[in-house]
Amino acid sequence: MLPKLREDAGYAIGCVTSMGVRITPEDRMGVHNSRRFYMQATSAETNVCNVASSLGKRAVALTKFVEGSPIAALIRSELRARNIDYEGVSVPQGGPWGYRHQFNIADSGYGLRAARVFNDRAGEVGRTLSAEEFDTERIFGKVGVGIFHISGLIAAMSEETTRCCIALAKEAKRYGTLVSFDLNYRASFWKGREEELRNAFREIAGLADILVGNEEDFQLCLGFRGPEAGGQGLDGKIGNFKQMIREVKSAYPNAQVFATTLREVISANRNLWGVVMLAGDDWYVEEPREIDILDRIGGGDAFTGGLLYGIVSGFEPEKWVQFGWACGALVVTSLNDYAEPADEKQVWDIYAGNARVQR
Repeated sequence: MLPKLREDAGYAIGCVTSMGVRITPEDRMGVHNSRRFYMQATSAETNVCNVASSLGKRAVALTKFVEGSPIAALIRSELRARNIDYEGVSVPQGGPWGYRHQFNIADSGYGLRAARVFNDRAGEVGRTLSAEEFDTERIFGKVGVGIFHISGLIAAMSEETTRCCIALAKEAKRYGTLVSFDLNYRASFWKGREEELRNAFREIAGLADILVGNEEDFQLCLGFRGPEAGGQGLDGKIGNFKQMIREVKSAYPNAQVFATTLREVISANRNLWGVVMLAGDDWYVEEPREIDILDRIGGGDAFTGGLLYGIVSGFEPEKWVQFGWACGALVVTSLNDYAEPADEKQVWDIYAGNARVQR
């Protein structure tokens, strides 16, 4: 059985998120020795929505803002420019040591110098998100959402956001919205909360129709045994990835789509990139291929965004994984950590390996 979308959904896709900004050194310099930085509004969850919003689908982000903050104004402006609606209360900053939007500081790496990511999230306003701040009857019931996306980043950010994600997943299901859950494990978020978060992630996974993660995510978030090495590189491990996904499906029978991305790092500029997906009872595999990289941040989110776009667009499952793979390959050609395809043709050209100039 494959996911069945609400036909009357006003929003193709939605998410719950904590927005912030990312600053990236120009010209692939390191953070510690660069003097010029490029800034963008960001979050893992809106990055997923961005594929659909770029291609004309309606999208909405449920979030929270700092009242009067110029960073909040920048975030709102960028979301509007990216065709993503937003809902969320604004709260007073509370002085210089009060609330703020998080800073993500990341360089792109180069050659054998790996990319590095530094998170500065003290006082993050999004850590106080509550489902009660949103009119879920209107959003999910009257307007309608085709797929509601939750990431393990927002689900693990604080006790409040954990409760918020569980509550919103339940509300989405109550109104016939499909739930997508990208496990997105981060050790620093889980420290000291391992048992609590393991139980919470299992609850969200039990509500999900679409489950996405890499091998580490399924192991550390849900407690599955990861794939053992089955040969040289990623190719030899695909059979073991399939076995892991079978075990996940057995434990979470509500879900109909399971996907894991495959990545092998040759250098910061070149990776092998592949995907394994189980949709219903059928397997779809994109064998790892070499892709060139300007900045690797956002590849997993862009894959999920492309996968969900394929679902809401009525593609056949084979095309879901192809479009997702190509969106992951697209986003790493940009300093922005969200994929913003010009049109579907651009994505399909990437999948086909057609890099000829378009005139």
